[in-house]
Amino acid sequence: MKFAMKVHQWVVTLCLLALVIAAGVGLVLTRQSAQTGTEGARRRRPPIVDETPLTTARTVAAIAVDRDEQRFAQQALKLADHEVDLAFSAAMRDATEHPDTPTPEVKALFDRVSKAQAVVSTTQQTIDRLQKQIAATKEDRRTPLQQQLDLAKAQLELDQDELEDAQGDLMRSGADRLGRIQRQFKRHEAAQHEFEASHPQNSGISEASTVGDDLVAQFSAWAGLREKAAKLQQALDEARKSKETLLQAHEDLEGAVGTEQENKAAITQDAASQITSGNAGNSGAATASAITSLHRISVDQKSLSDLDKRVQDHEDLANTYANWIDLVRLRQRAATHRMLQSGLLIFIILLAVYLAGRLVDSFFKGLSADRTRLHTLRVVIRFALQAVGVLLVLLVIVGAPKQMPTILGLAGAGLTVALKDFIVAFVGWFILMGRNGLRMGDWVEINGVVGEVVEINLWHTVLLETGNWTDTGHPTGRKVAFMNSFAIEGHYFNFSTSGQWLWDEIEILVPASQNPYQIVDAIQKVVTRETETNAQSAEQEWQKVMSRYRVRSVSAAPAINLRPTSAGVEVHVRYITRASERYATRTRLYQEVVELLHERPADSRAKDRTAATASLKR
Repeated sequence: MKFAMKVHQWVVTLCLLALVIAAGVGLVLTRQSAQTGTEGARRRRPPIVDETPLTTARTVAAIAVDRDEQRFAQQALKLADHEVDLAFSAAMRDATEHPDTPTPEVKALFDRVSKAQAVVSTTQQTIDRLQKQIAATKEDRRTPLQQQLDLAKAQLELDQDELEDAQGDLMRSGADRLGRIQRQFKRHEAAQHEFEASHPQNSGISEASTVGDDLVAQFSAWAGLREKAAKLQQALDEARKSKETLLQAHEDLEGAVGTEQENKAAITQDAASQITSGNAGNSGAATASAITSLHRISVDQKSLSDLDKRVQDHEDLANTYANWIDLVRLRQRAATHRMLQSGLLIFIILLAVYLAGRLVDSFFKGLSADRTRLHTLRVVIRFALQAVGVLLVLLVIVGAPKQMPTILGLAGAGLTVALKDFIVAFVGWFILMGRNGLRMGDWVEINGVVGEVVEINLWHTVLLETGNWTDTGHPTGRKVAFMNSFAIEGHYFNFSTSGQWLWDEIEILVPASQNPYQIVDAIQKVVTRETETNAQSAEQEWQKVMSRYRVRSVSAAPAINLRPTSAGVEVHVRYITRASERYATRTRLYQEVVELLHERPADSRAKDRTAATASLKR
């Protein structure tokens, strides 16, 4: 069995180890896959027109949370969209004016596309001609023409497929730069319309961004603003970098245009002189060269103008991001201020709880009453102060729940049901600490258990059991704990009043051969003498207590009751004594009664018996 358990443990361990290894291998493979994907994306042909400004503007527009930020986001989107449109326009113009030098393979692709377009155009013209003939021909002669039209349509479909295939091959080759730009521009327009449809202005935007009242919400807002500022700073850096790049391109193009401007006058003058001289061949070539040069200068001037606009757009975009960053940082400082306020409030609460605890300690330290009771009360007060402090600190940190009354009601009801006994015991502790409660060392009876109070805490009262009052009263060595709820739901007897008085009783059997009256008189004298002081003290204390409640005073004098039995007469003597002196008083009385019974002579006992007989005959 032991070996089987070891095998089972080894199997579980190996399975877990295999899972760990598999997870590690998966992490390595996915990391390599991610790197490969990134490298593949880098190897792919980048788009001709850089749409990064618009992509960045859309990204930061998603983090706008109120109307102020939405205003900056809309402004950034408009500027970025305008800049990208200018970039597309410049790219299309450059592709038109400066086409790439085609290779033999590219020329073949262009020829194929041209031929396919010519075939499609011819077939379409044939279809148009046949449709006109059918419309002008009578119905009984339309059948051949209709057949020719159907055949032409089928041929047109085939020709269009061939044209699409040729255009696809040309597009995949990347030689048609203008076509690529146009397709990218169409995708850009479609994405822009989709974005505007899915992100209408002022949708779900609050009037103002607010910071929560609790520390957690304030820290969350501060962290969110910090992350937002970082994203905006990145967008600002991109805008400034793009501006610098465009400025450099503008300077280079401006230098080239300046050179062209210097040659423009000479070219124009040369063309005019050729025309004036009447040399038709030279004048045509000069005029064409002049027109080409002027057109190139015009195109470059348009490019310069577009570059100026794009530079201005990037500058405005950078200013927009900078203003947005200022707004975010202002709110971040406000969130920091609120966090400092919450922290200050927490420190004030902690300081107040600490000072209150010191004040409680100082107050109870100067009292000289029941030390244990005061210590327990001090602990309770300190615990209450600390609990209130912790609750206030939690409210500052996490805030009050939205449904606070409902939560408190349900929590209170649940705790009342679940902790009913503890709550009643806690309230009972206050009753036991009252004027008519219990003290350490009191002799009490709780639920039929008699003992000395050795501990009173918040929920329990502990007795050192001494049996009941008819027993010897010696401690049994057992500790009995009671929930303090007995002070409310039950009752208890406290035999340790102000003087700790209690009634005790001794029993004496007088044999039938002796005269009980003289013995009773002698016993009464002995008990009265021994308990006289206690009886007077007890009557005085009872008088003070009972006068307050308007109750008739009770005598503390000893009482003797006789009970005849077959063996003689039982004498029951009740007397008052202090609880702490009970056993000593009883022992002393028994000792004197025994001495009293044994000291009487035999002739005295005979005389007493004769007198008693005579008295009975009378």
